[in-house]
Amino acid sequence: MLFQNLQLKAPTAGQTLTLARPSGSADAWLLSEWAMGDRKKTGTGVAKAIICAQAQDALRLTEELAFFAPELRLRLLPDWETLPYEAFSPHQDLVSDRLKALYEATTGMLDVLVLSATTALQRLSPPAFVAGQTFFFKKGDRISEEALRQQLQTAGYTPVTQVVSPGEYAWRGGLIDLYPTGSPLPYRIELLDDEVDTLRVFDPDTQRTVHPVSDIRMLPGREFPSDPEAAKIFRTRWREVFEGDPSRCSLYRDAGKNIFGAGIEYYLPLLFDETATLFDYLAKGGALATVGPIEESFQAFHTDVQDRYRFLKADIERPVLPPAALYLSAEEFFVRSGALARLSLRAGHDPSPFRAAPDVSVDRKAVDPTARLKAVLDQTTSRVLMTAESHGRRETLAQYLREHQVVFNQ
Repeated sequence: MLFQNLQLKAPTAGQTLTLARPSGSADAWLLSEWAMGDRKKTGTGVAKAIICAQAQDALRLTEELAFFAPELRLRLLPDWETLPYEAFSPHQDLVSDRLKALYEATTGMLDVLVLSATTALQRLSPPAFVAGQTFFFKKGDRISEEALRQQLQTAGYTPVTQVVSPGEYAWRGGLIDLYPTGSPLPYRIELLDDEVDTLRVFDPDTQRTVHPVSDIRMLPGREFPSDPEAAKIFRTRWREVFEGDPSRCSLYRDAGKNIFGAGIEYYLPLLFDETATLFDYLAKGGALATVGPIEESFQAFHTDVQDRYRFLKADIERPVLPPAALYLSAEEFFVRSGALARLSLRAGHDPSPFRAAPDVSVDRKAVDPTARLKAVLDQTTSRVLMTAESHGRRETLAQYLREHQVVFNQ
């Protein structure tokens, strides 16, 4: 039984359970019950994914699911937050969060992955790349400087004089500062000859160490390989895909210098033999939930992508790949999801006991600004809880209610 109170059975593989989307945060509670049902550890892949029509719902549900089911291992897979074919790379913090989510999904460390509809269509780095470019350090390990520098370059880390953001490293004699992707703070490795002597977390603003650690896990610095071999493959495939003189494009020229320019993320298929999709990160027997009108979101997104492609495809200095190379079509998505157990929350009559909260807002133009609140309090025999963002706002609210003769316990 999926929801004991609603007498609903969980869908099985190939089935879809469609429910009216409940009001407010009730959808988060309902999804938490679904996510906790038949919860089991998986060897690889994430057990369940929640796809939201709107990006803000994905962010909200990530936070609210953690409230209703704290034991759930869940992660938001954020969007790049750039326009399709944009000549800018996504912010490094977003890349860091995405790689952490993909790594944890790959290794079976997640129960739920939450993402927006547009992110669900995006073609991704293969799980083998994310897992293969993740490496660990612990005290006593022996490090070859040449091998580590090559590994960091392959994983997409940038050499700097002082690390300040994820995906950077600095090497000063026997000290190595690393800011791993997905880590809240950077690490300082102190070497004794070629052996790891100490591992410490440090503050990138003050450069002062905070506390020692026993080991470090490092994710790739980018969502694609960035070593000289990858640059060579990129240039070869560029010549195969695009007509004309490739030297007119700065991305192609920069790759010849082992530099991966801004916006190269929209050429991901030229960096991998085969890209992956969300479904490659789902565990065998995984399940899917959709929230809101995702079909409409898919259609609006594809319309935008097609418009931008028609506008940019004739640019001889920066040609672009067709949308099908970068995104799943709506049809492909639904065909791939057809074999999964699916829960769909969408608009409709809600038979559940969930209801939207009544309007109790203050009307300062009325004779009694708190009349709506008083009407609700008069009509209910239940206890009513009122909350505020901080102690200061609570005192302000309490004073306002006293001034208008609203009786309450504080």
